[in-house]
Amino acid sequence: MAQPSGRARIWGWYFFDWASQPYNTLLLTFIFGPYFAATVSANLIASGMPEAAAKAQAQAYWGWGLAIAGVSIAVLAPVLGAIADNSGRKLPWIWFFSFLYFTGSLALWWTAPQDFSVLWALFFFGIGLIGMEFATIFTNSYLPELDDNPAELGRISGSGWAFGYVGGVLALALMLALFQATGSGKTMAGLSPLFGLDPATKADTRIVGPLTAVWFAVFMIPFFLTARDRPTAMADRIVIRQSLRDLGRTLRGLPRHPSLLAYLGSSMFYRDALNGMYTFGGVYATGVLNWSITQVGIFGILAAVSGAVFCWIAGRVDRRVGPMPVIVFCNVALALVAVLIVSVSPGQVLWIPVAEGSALPDVSFFIAGAVIGAAGGALQASSRNMMTRQANPERMTEAFGLYALSGKATSFLAPALIAFTSQMTGSQQLGVTPIVGLFILGLILLAWVKPNGDFSR
Repeated sequence: MAQPSGRARIWGWYFFDWASQPYNTLLLTFIFGPYFAATVSANLIASGMPEAAAKAQAQAYWGWGLAIAGVSIAVLAPVLGAIADNSGRKLPWIWFFSFLYFTGSLALWWTAPQDFSVLWALFFFGIGLIGMEFATIFTNSYLPELDDNPAELGRISGSGWAFGYVGGVLALALMLALFQATGSGKTMAGLSPLFGLDPATKADTRIVGPLTAVWFAVFMIPFFLTARDRPTAMADRIVIRQSLRDLGRTLRGLPRHPSLLAYLGSSMFYRDALNGMYTFGGVYATGVLNWSITQVGIFGILAAVSGAVFCWIAGRVDRRVGPMPVIVFCNVALALVAVLIVSVSPGQVLWIPVAEGSALPDVSFFIAGAVIGAAGGALQASSRNMMTRQANPERMTEAFGLYALSGKATSFLAPALIAFTSQMTGSQQLGVTPIVGLFILGLILLAWVKPNGDFSR
């Protein structure tokens, strides 16, 4: 088979971000997450639970489900990364986890409110989430192979993330224009939901699962056509045994590489905080501000557009000054916007009362969404590039497995803290306060990170 050109490989790699982004945009944050919370809270209210407690409990269920999926990813990520490094085979793993992504998202169609099961909804969502996260680990490890000049990797990473955001925006816009009914029974484009989907059964919302699955299957084609592995001659049995030994040696050696260790710790906290924002943003807006799914979708478009623009800009800044200044700036911005979010409710902004019916709380939350999209996207793109500077060049997939481990070792922490705080306080608003502390911890640990890492290049 002919080898694709370097440009073709880069664009094929970009298409993974384009294909996979709707799981975050449509399912995790802006459509299915709020639908899950609204459906669960409505069922709890119907069973006699007070409204505020029901909304907090729904947020808690969502948090515990994500925490369990995060633990699964944390345990397996570095092991599979080490195996991929020693075997040279990444594509078979990406095919397998792509299947999980497709299956998990497709199955969300069967979550009608009439016979809604919290357990099965979280199970299938978790299967898809695990597929998306592991596929991302293996595709991220291709980044250092895309250009011989390390200085260009920040630009490539930022452009890829921006391209993914554009895909997320387009998928969300299609969802709102063609499928999701507003209060009038029509979509935002003034159409009846496509395929005669009945809003009474929430079919117009549940279609987000199959839409995400089909989108991923179609747009992964360019990636699979251009990605190439460099397999070794080691037998599978030897690969597994050697991989576990290599992983153990890497973990034992982390204290000898303090910059890498500090970076893994820092990113562990700030990425967990950011994921908490993404995961609970739509749920928070639905429960605290009483937004509709359509309003949350518009919020998502704004966040994704700002994310696409600022990822592209941040990639150029990263190329000029390196990823560290971008990471620090974005962490500060996100910590401040987390404080803003906690202070917003229908009756107050920054804990200052506003007039009844004031639009200021909604406007403030839209502004927060734009900042989250901009700073969050730039933070993830530059963090991905920073990992290429911190890691051993010979063990890149294993390193991204550790990167995933650092992101998932406490990935249960933000959802679990939010779930616990929501249950203990009975308040969605107070439930998200742990996010602020996680950003601060991440910033503190960055003080021990060297911009170019411990490994000579």
